[in-house]
Amino acid sequence: MTTFADLGLDPKVLSAVAEAGYTTPTPIQAGAIPPALQGRDVLGIAQTGTGKTASFVLPMITLLGRGRARARMPRSLVLAPTRELAAQVAANFDTYSKNTKLTKALLIGGVSFKEQDLLIDKGVDVLIATPGRLLDHFERGKLLLTGVQIMVVDEADRMLDMGFIPDIERIFQLTPFTRQTLFFSATMAPEIERITNTFLSAPEKIEVARAATAAENIEQGVVHYTASRKDRQASEKRALLRAMIDREGDACTNAIIFCNRKTEVDTVAKSLKKYGYDAAPIHGDLDQSQRTRTLEAFREGKLRFLIASDVAARGLDVPAVSHVFNYDVPSHAEDYVHRIGRTGRAGRDGKALMICVPHDEKWLTAIEELIQKPIPRVESPLAGGKPAAAPAEARAPRPERAAAPVQEQPAPEPAPIAEAAPRPAPSQPEERQGEERRPDERRNDERRNDRRSSSRGGSGRSSGGRNEQVVGMGDHMPAFLTRSFKPKAETSEETTE
Repeated sequence: MTTFADLGLDPKVLSAVAEAGYTTPTPIQAGAIPPALQGRDVLGIAQTGTGKTASFVLPMITLLGRGRARARMPRSLVLAPTRELAAQVAANFDTYSKNTKLTKALLIGGVSFKEQDLLIDKGVDVLIATPGRLLDHFERGKLLLTGVQIMVVDEADRMLDMGFIPDIERIFQLTPFTRQTLFFSATMAPEIERITNTFLSAPEKIEVARAATAAENIEQGVVHYTASRKDRQASEKRALLRAMIDREGDACTNAIIFCNRKTEVDTVAKSLKKYGYDAAPIHGDLDQSQRTRTLEAFREGKLRFLIASDVAARGLDVPAVSHVFNYDVPSHAEDYVHRIGRTGRAGRDGKALMICVPHDEKWLTAIEELIQKPIPRVESPLAGGKPAAAPAEARAPRPERAAAPVQEQPAPEPAPIAEAAPRPAPSQPEERQGEERRPDERRNDERRNDRRSSSRGGSGRSSGGRNEQVVGMGDHMPAFLTRSFKPKAETSEETTE
């Protein structure tokens, strides 16, 4: 059996590994560390949770044992797609380099530039960064990459998903051509393969598991669910999630619940807290200090349920996660592998359950095609395999108003209109006047009377030169709209010029 002592690591590194409680390397570590120590480029392909971080941190510490850092010129560079993953790499570096004098700097968003500039100015051996923040420092003239001897790209497929590939290509061009490159990914998309062919020189390829496969020690299951009504889908789906958690009982010591959207993360977290579950959200829109506190509470066992978006699907190294719940089916099949990889780590057993609504069937099919096996169907924990019906109060129909009898109600009298002068009586037959006429007939008669009155009144102008009556455009028409304008006869005053 291969041990870390057989890999050629520095004795100080071996001592730190032993103190951390590790004796036997994982397959990816056993395959990647020897060629990395020989100075060769390495292309590592392994499913998440297999120890890829130690595969490049351990040889990096050994190789950097000789040499000295210079100001603003780091000797090695580690690129990670998310802040959480970068922080995890930094924590691993601290663990394994505690017997050495190597220094590091962590460049991530949400942290003051000034603090990071001070670390870079002193000179660091290892620079761990997200691509965006690294380029920010470079463009401000605070960082030089010409002294990089070892460059590591971790979770390259996640870099592709997040749109970082153009940044990665630019960073590659800013580093020396003679650098050593260690490239790790869980899947090998065509774009990732193109980059490795461009920037890696005769790499040693270590593939310890078929790309995009789930660990065999993770029990998987999917619950199919159809809402009783479209407008109740969200609330019934959250009720189904709570029922699935309750069915797991004490076996669910802690869990990560993944949602596709950040807004859904907040909604699910609030719902669980409302029903007495110990839950908190984590996603990219939260402040970095809040994200750090939430993640630390989950790692330390002070938080039972972590509601996360895919920004946290990578880099969450919590060895004792018992369950993963996919509240939403991921729209990218590769994300499913990374999500469920948060459980069943370090050889432990894990369980991953997913809720699938009819709209998500196409994504479920893509996942099963990627992992090349069907996901077992699990019966819904709710009655009859369907979400529980809404409470009686919610189901009770609203009382309808009784229709008023049309013939028994007297017709409403039209509102009186203020007039400057009395109007002539309508020339209607006597039998058609009064209550026997319908309201709409009376309104039509009044319109005709208005027009007749306007035509008899001449210009309709008073001594003030304004209409005596202005009526709105509702049931009545203003008199000026029906006037016929005729040229006036020229008066003597008008012709005396």
